Formats: sequence, structure tokens, C-alpha cells
Amino acid sequence: METSGHSRSSLTTPARSIDDGSSQSKNSIKHNLNRKAASDDVRSSVTASLITAPRPVQRRFRSARLVGRYEKPWLQDHSYRTRERFDKIILSVCAFVGFVLAAFICWTEWKSVPVHDYCLVLDDNFATFKDSVWSHEVAIGGFGYGSFDWTTNDSSNSYISSSGLHIVPTLTSETTTITAQQIYNGYTLDLTADKSCTLPDKTQCIRHSDAANGTIINPVRSARLTTAGKVSIQYGRVEVVAKMPKGDWLWPSIWMYPEQETYGPWPQSGEIDIAQLRGNPAASYPNGRDTLSSALHWGLTLDLDQSARTSESFTLRRQDLSAGFHTYGFEWSETRMFTWIDDRVHQVLSTGFGASRGTMYQRGGFSSMWSSAGLPQNIWAKSGSYNTPFDHPFHLIINVAVGASNGFFPNGQGGKPWIDGGATSMLNFWLANGTWLPTWGSGEDRGMTVKSVKMWQQGKC
Repeated sequence: METSGHSRSSLTTPARSIDDGSSQSKNSIKHNLNRKAASDDVRSSVTASLITAPRPVQRRFRSARLVGRYEKPWLQDHSYRTRERFDKIILSVCAFVGFVLAAFICWTEWKSVPVHDYCLVLDDNFATFKDSVWSHEVAIGGFGYGSFDWTTNDSSNSYISSSGLHIVPTLTSETTTITAQQIYNGYTLDLTADKSCTLPDKTQCIRHSDAANGTIINPVRSARLTTAGKVSIQYGRVEVVAKMPKGDWLWPSIWMYPEQETYGPWPQSGEIDIAQLRGNPAASYPNGRDTLSSALHWGLTLDLDQSARTSESFTLRRQDLSAGFHTYGFEWSETRMFTWIDDRVHQVLSTGFGASRGTMYQRGGFSSMWSSAGLPQNIWAKSGSYNTPFDHPFHLIINVAVGASNGFFPNGQGGKPWIDGGATSMLNFWLANGTWLPTWGSGEDRGMTVKSVKMWQQGKC
């Protein structure tokens, strides 16, 4: 019985607890709903009051500035009037002095610009070819920079038309009797045999093709024209109006070389590169035919060329120098040399000479170039000029080279098919003709066109 009573008590007590919990939960929910309803009523009341409340009236701005005549008692103060008078005097004097100083500076700068007399020594519009002015340089040795072209005096590589002088690269197999097989093997090209070679170093005019070692006959031909021995200047001006060629691995140049190697072989006597560029398209080749470069070459030995100190480039953004004619200019005096394109505002290279800059030996830092052979000899010392070796006559050269092995076309750039200095560089270039030949164009669209050349000697005629 006691056990039975205990069981009923155990079952009944939890049921009562559940009923109490349910009642409390219902009361809590009802309380929260009442609070939310009251909060909503307050929010609605505030919103309604904000909507129905009248906006404040905007007052019109009124300036506190005095209107009409008003007293200025400080004007009657003698010390104030004295100070005002001195202020005006000081301002006027300072403005006058500033104007005078500015005018003096402008005048002295204007006077510092040398004004030279010039005598026109060459004015060629290429109505005809003038043998009294121009000569062809004929060779196959690459002229020291390792180009792959055979320079000729053939009319297929240089000729005159109504648009000017044309310098055109062509394939050797298309403009000679040399066959494609002979270019690769078993043929000796000897320009001394027909006396067409124009260089004193006859080794630059003989080449033999040999498939065993990868040497070939120059697969392309071009032209190189010079005024050497006919027209030269020592200080003066040069202006060439030309349209540059388009085409992969073409290297057009307008440049000057010493009439006599007064101080020794290249680069001891100097070289002046007025304008040169790479014929590759700018869209796919860095510093392509939208970029013009100028340089001065000078040094004590072949390995000490200091052109890196005196070279600059100028890029015409979104332009193609092969699309039209441009004027390539050069001005040269004892104290300055500079090149430009189209006008003097667009300078490419500017180099000054004088005591403040030192001699070219000093500028090259040769005095610190010790070697096992000792200190490099200053071969320019006897001249006594700050601009040596650019103090003697130079003649003009215009040419279109094809390829090079001197670094002008950097290795591995733009799909270059050869490596500089390699024994088979020319062969590798030729094997890739399917990629570069179509870019050269055809007819008068191929090559460089020169409309006019002018040269002035500094001084009166």
C-alpha cells in the first residue's frame, strides 16, 4: 500500500510542474507581445509627428557688410598714410627690379646661344644621280658591325625615281646568277676579281660557301652611298628628308664618318650617327620603327668605345617612321653637337664640349682604366681641343643594312633567328626568310626613300 501511494505521488508532482511551466511561458509571450505593440505605437506616433510637424521658416541671409559711406578715421592718421606710401614705393621698386633681372637673364641666355654663318655645300633633290657627289661602297664583309648584306652599285639596289633616291634590299638569288644551292655550298664570291670592291681591305670582298661549316654567300644585297672624297664638313649642319624602310631586321642609317682617320682607326677618330632605327614593327618589337636613335662613337681602342655615354633615343608614340617622310637634322659646332627630327624642338641627342665638361679623354674615364698594358695612351692630347675626336672633317653615309652581329638587334628579342657572334649567324638568318621577307613590302614600298640632302659648312662662303 505504501509503495502504491508513493507511486501515485511521484506521477502527480511532475504533471503539476509542467502545468506551471506552460502557464509561465504563456504569460511571458503575452508580455513580450504587449511590449512590441507599445513600441510600435510609440514609433508610429513619432513618425506621424515628424511628418505632420511644420518645417521651420528659412530666413533670408543678410550681409553684415556696411552699406553706403562710412567713416575711415585711420586715413587721417599721418603714420598710416606714410606707411601706405612706402608700401607702394617698395612694391613698385621690387616689381621693376624683378622685371629688369628677368630681362637681363633672358638677354644673357640669348647672347650665350652661338649664331653661326653657314655656307650651303650640298643641295641634292635627286632629280638625277650625281656622280660628283655620291659613290657606292661595294663589299660583303659587314663593315665591322657584321651585317648580312652584300652592298652593291646595282640599279636593283639603288635608283632614282620621281619620289627620290631609293635604297632597296633584294635577295641575291633573284638579282644575280648565283643559285640558291651555290649560296649554301661550293661557290666563291670574289669582288676583287671584277674590281668592284671599294674597300682597301680586300678580305672584306671575298667569301666562300661551305655547307660543312655553315658559311654561306651573303643571301641579300643592298646599297651604301657615301660622299667620301667629294663632300665633307668640319662643323656645320645636315638635313636629310627621308622615309625609313619597314621590314624585320632592316637597319637604315644616316651617319657620318671621318674623311681621314686623323687619330687612328675606329673608334679613335670618331663616328656620328645622326639617325638610325630598326625596321621591325613597334607593336611586336621593343624600340621598333617608332623609335629613332643617335650616337657618337669615340674611344681609344676597339673595346673601349664610349658611345654609351653619348647616345639617346626618341620615340614617336603611335607613329611609324616608315609611313611618311621626316626631316632628320644634325647641327655641329666646336662647343655643341645635337640631332633632331622634324624640328629643333624634337631633339634626340645633345652633347656639349668645353672646359666645364673636360676633354673626351677625361669624360671617358680612361685615366682610371689600368690594365696589364698600363694606362691607355691619350691619343687626343696633342689636339688641344675639348671636342677631339670631333674636330676634323666628316663625310655623309646613307645605307640600309640587313641584320647585324654587334648587338644592335638584341639576342632573343622579337624572335631573332640568329645569335650574335655565332659561326652560322648568317645561315640561321637566311633559313628564317619565310618570316622576315614578307614584311619588307614590294616595289617602291620596299626600302628607304631619300627625298633630299642638304649640307652646310659653318662659316661664310
